[in-house]
Amino acid sequence: MKEHQTTRKAPQEHPSLPAGEGLKRHFLIALGVTFVLWMVVGPWLAPGPTELSYTQFKQAVRQDQVAEVTFERDHISGRFADPLPGTAAESDAQSADGAATAPLKSQDGALRVNAGEEWVTTMPQVQDPDLLPLLETRGVEIAAKPAESGMWTRVLATLLPWAILLGGFLYLSQRMQKRLMGGGQDGGLFSFGKAKAKRFRHQDSNLGMDDVAGLENAKADLQEIVDHLADPQRFRRIGATMPKGVLLIGPPGTGKTLLARAVAGEAGVPFFSLSGSEFVEMFVGVGASRVRDLFEAAKKEAPCVIFIDEIDAVGRSRGAGLGGGHDEREQTLNQILSEMDGFTPTEDIVVLAATNRPDVLDKALLRPGRFDRKVHIELPDRKARKAILDVHARKIRLAEDTDLGLIAARTVGFSGADLENLLNEAALLAGRERKEAVDMKLLESARDKIVLGAERDRGVGDDERRLVAYHESGHALMAWLLPAADQLDKISIVPRGQALGVTEQLPEEERRTYKESYLRDRIGVMLGGRVAEQTVFGEVTTGAESDLAQATELARRMVARWGMSRRIGPVAFRRGDEPVFLGREMGQSQDFSDATARLIDEEIRELVADIEARARRLMDEHRDRLERLAEAVLEEESLDRAAIDAILGEPPKVGEIRRIAGVGR
Repeated sequence: MKEHQTTRKAPQEHPSLPAGEGLKRHFLIALGVTFVLWMVVGPWLAPGPTELSYTQFKQAVRQDQVAEVTFERDHISGRFADPLPGTAAESDAQSADGAATAPLKSQDGALRVNAGEEWVTTMPQVQDPDLLPLLETRGVEIAAKPAESGMWTRVLATLLPWAILLGGFLYLSQRMQKRLMGGGQDGGLFSFGKAKAKRFRHQDSNLGMDDVAGLENAKADLQEIVDHLADPQRFRRIGATMPKGVLLIGPPGTGKTLLARAVAGEAGVPFFSLSGSEFVEMFVGVGASRVRDLFEAAKKEAPCVIFIDEIDAVGRSRGAGLGGGHDEREQTLNQILSEMDGFTPTEDIVVLAATNRPDVLDKALLRPGRFDRKVHIELPDRKARKAILDVHARKIRLAEDTDLGLIAARTVGFSGADLENLLNEAALLAGRERKEAVDMKLLESARDKIVLGAERDRGVGDDERRLVAYHESGHALMAWLLPAADQLDKISIVPRGQALGVTEQLPEEERRTYKESYLRDRIGVMLGGRVAEQTVFGEVTTGAESDLAQATELARRMVARWGMSRRIGPVAFRRGDEPVFLGREMGQSQDFSDATARLIDEEIRELVADIEARARRLMDEHRDRLERLAEAVLEEESLDRAAIDAILGEPPKVGEIRRIAGVGR
């Protein structure tokens, strides 16, 4: 057993920026500050126009020293004219070398001005009706400007767009330079082609193989990878090289990601994690760039583990889908293949990938030298489900009456994620009902909610409720009578989800292979509800739609794939049961003739009709039990296994059932 010690993690420090990047950052900040100061302070430092009083302004007009004026609200601005030759103004202007600091008035009272110099004055609040005639008499050019906002408003309107652009540029530059502790880039402008993988140090998690409940076969297959990562020199001395890639294949929620993290944690090496969809972008070449960046980062941390979840998003067969062979996804896949081929035996990097669609992966990705091993992760069996429930129940307060072993037996087909969700739903129900602990009743309710859906408002009339009761009782009676059927567990006519009622069966053992007798009895149970409707009400309803669809699909597999038809024989014809892969199906032709397809359809119809006829004979023979069971369901709404056995009693002998049904085998 692995011993886990709780250690206090030291504060993690962000890595310092390289010297070149820091210098660039400071240069950009200094440039931005200089630009802002120039825009704000520049107008104040530039020399402004000469300030005149209103009296001086009119005096200058009378002395013909004003060339033009501009009216703008209560301000008048303009430009001085050239002095007339031979005047005192001309001699004053030529004195003192034309210095701008000369007195505004000369000794004779004339204004001393510089030709072409700009000036400004303020109009008095009292209207001056003589101003415009004076300007026209002296030949002054008159102009006007519309009223504008104040200076600060103009400055803000000028600076705001530039400030936004500069701020955005500095923000993106800063994001470009930041590096997350997980090792990935945060997606700045200049890190568009960088990998988005999350990096986990071995100090960040104490997760090990012992923390993964169940999956014993998968853990045994991966133990060699753990040993090689932990002590690569031991294998190098022998001449062995570590597998470059391991493909984890299994249904969703079975713990593929958890198992990959446990491999890295057990070996004590860094762990890079990302999804296959994070490689794919709309721009060609970005995904390949991210692949190169990811493997470059991994080589610096070797030995380490790279985990690519949902690799089928980027690793699908090339040339099989719609589109050419040069799109972004295929370029990314080519880069992955190239990087895995480029591994040297001393790099000690293992690529773990997970998928639930191995059938669509490219063959070049699956060959030895890339993904050398394939580890199949199946849904947990009863023992594994019990272990998973024990792990997740550590953080939940359970009542004394809880039996996780019984819950494990009643959760056939649940994945590890489903079991965790079941316990969480039960805890939520306990909180809603203000209970101190999760009891067995809450666990059963949580299971029913996950499998069947939440209870909904009862908008069912009496006639429809009676019809549902007989329908579910028909299913239950067939499950009780047919010897190879799974054991009956529960009947309920409480509406849940899309179903008005439900009949549950609990298999005594988990099966991976099925006998023909079991499959026939299973179809008989599916048709029991429809047969009960015909027997009691003389007609069928739409309530058997799902039952007919499931029975037909099971019969098709028996006839076309499992060789359980005498006329078809021991051959298999696949049709319409594979996952859709648009593009590949378009290039494939049907592998059997139309005559064979017609024969398959006839055999399916005859098989289902024969099983229905036998179910009808059994239903007629045990009509009294059907009536008793339906009346009890109408009264109680839900019946468990003990109540059903009390109503129906002991089932007939197998020979008696076969005699009534007309089964000669």
